[in-house]
Amino acid sequence: MEASAGLVAGSHNRNELVVIRRDGEPGPKPLDQQNGHVCQICGDDVGLNPDGEPFVACNECAFPICRDCYEYERREGTQNCPQCKTRFKRLKGESLSLSAPRNAAARPPVSAAFWCARVPGDEEEDGVDDLENEFNWTDKHDSQYVAESMLHAMNYGRGADYDGVPQPFQPNPNVPLLTNGQMVDDIPPEQHALVPSFMGGGGKRIHPLPYANPNLPVQPRSMDPSKDLAAYGYGSVAWSERMERWKLKQERMHQMRSDGGGNDDGDDADLPLMDEARQPLSRKIPLPSSQINPYRMIIIIRLVVLGFFFHYRVMHPVADAFALWLISVICEIWFAMSWILDQFPKWFPIERETYLDRLTLRFDKEGQPSQLAPVDFFVSTVDPLKEPPLVTANTVLSILAVDYPVDKVSCYVSDDGAAMLTFEALSETSEFAKKWVPFCKRYSLEPRAPEWYFQQKIDYLKDKVAPNFVRERRAMKREYEEFKVRINALVAKAQKVPEEGWTMQDGTPWPGNNVRDHPGMIQVFLGQSGGHDVEGNELPRLVYVSREKRPGYNHHKKAGAMNALVRVSAVLTNAPYLLNLDCDHYINNSKAIKEAMCFMMDPLLGKKVCYVQFPQRFDGIDRHDRYANRNVVFFDINMKGLDGIQGPIYVGTGCVFRRQALYGYDAPKTKKPPSRTCNCWPKWCICCCCFGNRKTKKKTKTSKPKFEKIKRLFKKKENQAPAYALGEIDEAAPGAENEKASIVNQQKLEKKFGQSSVFVASTLLENGGKLKTASPASLLKEAIHVISCGYEDKTDWGKDIGWIYGSVTEDILTGFKMHCHGWRSIYCIPKRAAFKGSAPLNLSDRLHQVLRWALGSIEIFFSNHCPLWYGYGGGLKCLERFSYINSIVYPWTSIPLLAYCTLPAICLLTGKFITPELNNVASLWFMSLFICIFATSILEMRWSGVGIDDWWRNEQFWVIGGVSSHLFAVFQGLLKVIAGIDTSFTVTSKGGDDEEFSELYTFKWTTLLIPPTTLLLLNFIGVVAGVSNAINNGYESWGPLFGKLFFAFWVIVHLYPFLKGLVGRQNRTPTIVIVWSILLASIFSLLWVRIDPFLAKNDGPLLEPCGLDCSSS
Repeated sequence: MEASAGLVAGSHNRNELVVIRRDGEPGPKPLDQQNGHVCQICGDDVGLNPDGEPFVACNECAFPICRDCYEYERREGTQNCPQCKTRFKRLKGESLSLSAPRNAAARPPVSAAFWCARVPGDEEEDGVDDLENEFNWTDKHDSQYVAESMLHAMNYGRGADYDGVPQPFQPNPNVPLLTNGQMVDDIPPEQHALVPSFMGGGGKRIHPLPYANPNLPVQPRSMDPSKDLAAYGYGSVAWSERMERWKLKQERMHQMRSDGGGNDDGDDADLPLMDEARQPLSRKIPLPSSQINPYRMIIIIRLVVLGFFFHYRVMHPVADAFALWLISVICEIWFAMSWILDQFPKWFPIERETYLDRLTLRFDKEGQPSQLAPVDFFVSTVDPLKEPPLVTANTVLSILAVDYPVDKVSCYVSDDGAAMLTFEALSETSEFAKKWVPFCKRYSLEPRAPEWYFQQKIDYLKDKVAPNFVRERRAMKREYEEFKVRINALVAKAQKVPEEGWTMQDGTPWPGNNVRDHPGMIQVFLGQSGGHDVEGNELPRLVYVSREKRPGYNHHKKAGAMNALVRVSAVLTNAPYLLNLDCDHYINNSKAIKEAMCFMMDPLLGKKVCYVQFPQRFDGIDRHDRYANRNVVFFDINMKGLDGIQGPIYVGTGCVFRRQALYGYDAPKTKKPPSRTCNCWPKWCICCCCFGNRKTKKKTKTSKPKFEKIKRLFKKKENQAPAYALGEIDEAAPGAENEKASIVNQQKLEKKFGQSSVFVASTLLENGGKLKTASPASLLKEAIHVISCGYEDKTDWGKDIGWIYGSVTEDILTGFKMHCHGWRSIYCIPKRAAFKGSAPLNLSDRLHQVLRWALGSIEIFFSNHCPLWYGYGGGLKCLERFSYINSIVYPWTSIPLLAYCTLPAICLLTGKFITPELNNVASLWFMSLFICIFATSILEMRWSGVGIDDWWRNEQFWVIGGVSSHLFAVFQGLLKVIAGIDTSFTVTSKGGDDEEFSELYTFKWTTLLIPPTTLLLLNFIGVVAGVSNAINNGYESWGPLFGKLFFAFWVIVHLYPFLKGLVGRQNRTPTIVIVWSILLASIFSLLWVRIDPFLAKNDGPLLEPCGLDCSSS
């Protein structure tokens, strides 16, 4: 990727590609003079032969073919010229390797030459001894070879599609496996014992083996474990004695370590290295039995009490208020079922601990190239007016300054609004990063988002000993303030859009002037060239991406943008791991990525981990957190419980993914060790065991991961001819069936992943990495292709691959699909919060946010991916399914919750109650249930560390959100499913005023406020009516009143934060809310008093004698 390439905009469907450069940017460097001959197969230059003349493959017709295509055609093709059908002869040529330049014209001619590898059918050349190239072996198990070879096969004959892309692939010759590349006793080749291919020294080699570069050290060969070691030149006795000595040494070292002893002469200096490098990178910490056992016991007791409680409620109806009693019982049963779905996934809570020092010792040793896996960072933004560019810039700066090898980090920013403001702000950010990143790494700053670093109210001189730190910090703060001024100037300029639209610095119209109709755009701001800081150090890659949008296409909102980033990153960098962040979530802990790698790169645990989820933490929230923005109960209780089952659910941000898991592959299966038998068992028992083992092996063989199956599908067969189309294959030709199978498999992959051969080939690289046969310019062109609006048509994107479509809460669906494939996830809670973001402070924005989440759950409930009926027979565990069912069912709780919160007012207005007069046994069950509820909550707070204030705020907002946002989400979801009326969510604001917590008191009118306000007024009216009635009726009416008042106060106390937010700081409640709520409450109360359905009705007025004799007068 060239950082100076400029903004690349184009549309694959319209065959358009434009490069727009900023002022002052140099153009591309001129290429060396070409010889003018272009390969008619791949479009590459044909190159020169060792004599400096143009390479000619066919001496009959001189059909222009490059050496790569010539060698591929001889080795695996028809061995004939495509034009005259004459058999290719064996020619001389220079040595090639994967690391050499692909353009033959760019290489100077060399005098050293060799004869091409002999293939069946070659005529014997006189006077030529070509033992060095007699055999041209290739390791067919290498994933890089599979991907490159498949890419060549898919692009064979498509040379005009990619300008300058050298598609054919010449593999690096390797030594053949002694097992001929076959699995021996289910042991993969990489786990076989390795021996040198020949002994060094001055010994004479009888038959030299081919190597691409003879200066490189000899590569190892795999040997067959079933053979005797003596067959490979090792004496069995000598090898056995050597192994025994090694085992004794290891036992002695571990014994010394366990005894705490050791000498000081340095003989055992390698002991710490041996121990630390082999120990696990993380460990699971179960909760103490003194905390978890009482918690589980009280859950069982609560279940028993619930059974007796409902037995009493069902068997004792209220005759004079049967409707009230029936509604209350139905609501209570629903609440009990919701509690079960929420409670049992918390049965196995665990905590985890990581060891960063072991990770460094194993993969990132000082003075050696880092072996840590590359990571692609995704940042998504839509509207720069609601998501301020300064917030996005801080997130990007924290990514570029992360404590991770710079060559392993690539940051992709998705601008789904195609805003020039975001583009210009990112350009300013890339320039400021050249100063900010070295400053952060030099002094190990935390956090590395400048806005939040300079706002910290702590002693910034703590642990700082450099004398010039204060001076440099002041200078950097001044630089950042100037940077903020430039960003603010861009924002102010963007408030008024010119009539002719925005134009770039060189006068070119901005391609994204029409938000709904614009080409795809890619700009590499920081890359392999031009990406250096002020100290000359390399910076991580920074890429701006805006996918193509056209009318008539469903772009799938955020999920579609994330899938576009998956494809772009696979083409440009193809890191094996991805981290997605919202634009307002910056990296608060620069070592957070290493924390995730402790799980992902763990040799035992990592292979089955699809993602590592971090908890969400927030800045700028008031101390009381009246609207439960921190969501502490969910992140510190529910998620820890899920981590003990199959892993936490995906929450949309702060998550490190395994790329292969996003591609819809199944998790690798764990092979069970072979069962052991005893000679003393009867023969029939041994036969039964053997029969069972054969069945088990058969099942294991058929359940291999999809990735391994795809790799096997594209293993090249010897002398396999490249196929252009199914119809062009000669049925009688040898290998025709293999050719057809290869084309069919390629078509399946293209149908699954799309019509990009480069991207499809990258999906086969399990450990990531770029394809070595493509140039940066061609990769940018291919990247434009994969973000085109019609790329996903008739593919599995959004169905089984990437972020799953069908809901505005795509995060739940995406994690659910991965767990159904058998993957597990990890919940990582570092001591220092990994990421921090901003949350909506005012009541209206908070309710709209909860509305969007609930609406997404309703959409999943009515979709094909509903956890109630999807994924059975897969890898999803039962308790994990409970949690997913709870995540889609909870909005429906709003209906019984609204009815239950209305019951107290009705009871106070009518004088009736939902329960009959309680006896001693009934009182016992009621009291036991309340005690169990409180005991469960107290024990949860004990083992999780959650404070009682956070727990209480969560309970309050559960009621507030239930009777407002969740209720509206149910009706909007029903409208969408039944009537097809779609509703769009509002992006919550990410920034507030300068005054601290000023947005907390900002009030915005929304219909979501009417139901809870009406409930408050109804219960206040009921309390007043009930107390007035008790005062008028005397002392005896106060006893039954207490139960009704307690019921009403329960509702009012839970709605108190809503009432406080409604009133605001200066009584600024809109009149419309008060008028509507009073009107609804008054009409409901008057109608209820007039109808009064729970009082017995008489046919006529009730007449009683007054005691006076009126007839006598």
